[in-house]
Amino acid sequence: MSEVKVPTPHIGAAVGEIAETVLLPGDPLRAKYIADNFLTEVSQFNSTRNMLGFTGNYKGKRVSVMGSGMGCPSIGIYSYELIHFYGCRNLIRVGTAGALRPEVKVRDMVFGMGACTTSNYVKQFRLPGDYSCICSYELLAKAVKTAEDRGFSYHVGNILSSDMFYNPDIPPAGVTWDRMGVLAVEMESAALYSNAAYGGANALCILTVSDSVVTGEVTTAQERQTSFTNMMEVALELA
Repeated sequence: MSEVKVPTPHIGAAVGEIAETVLLPGDPLRAKYIADNFLTEVSQFNSTRNMLGFTGNYKGKRVSVMGSGMGCPSIGIYSYELIHFYGCRNLIRVGTAGALRPEVKVRDMVFGMGACTTSNYVKQFRLPGDYSCICSYELLAKAVKTAEDRGFSYHVGNILSSDMFYNPDIPPAGVTWDRMGVLAVEMESAALYSNAAYGGANALCILTVSDSVVTGEVTTAQERQTSFTNMMEVALELA
């Protein structure tokens, strides 16, 4: 790929407008919610494709937040550009997930220590085998401590990044993900973790469980957008 000058095709920021630490919710309106409710001295650095991005201060630390869109290809584009063209070093996905196991309850937090995937995104690095997509231990350790200090309910473990939101009703041919201890399913983290590894950056996925495959419980779209504040607070403390 040839070198791209900033602004990039997808991010309209100039050099220096984005902080080294970036929170990446899938929903750009959740990015605006975080900026409006948690940051001070906020400036907007992106509106290209309505993927809103903001930079501000949180407890005296500079931090940015920008939507990433849905799926590995979308977060793959944004995280690559943030790392390689804007110098971002800490990329923290704050998103929602579906619980796969009974001990993971709706509204619990899940820290993705590793990300299994059904996507072909990682295969395009052409590695001579199967790559294990894992988070930054430094960010994970800080996130766990913050959750412990605040008394938040959380789980740490493997998650699944799926390319499909609506799975066809086909019986599994082999062992299921939950049988292998996978806690929850989402759609972006494998791409984020592999891009961060390739770019020498740190990444962590912090999820709030929005629904459960086990119990059938679900939350509303409005609740997902604005009220999952525990994970937002934990992520901001990592700046």
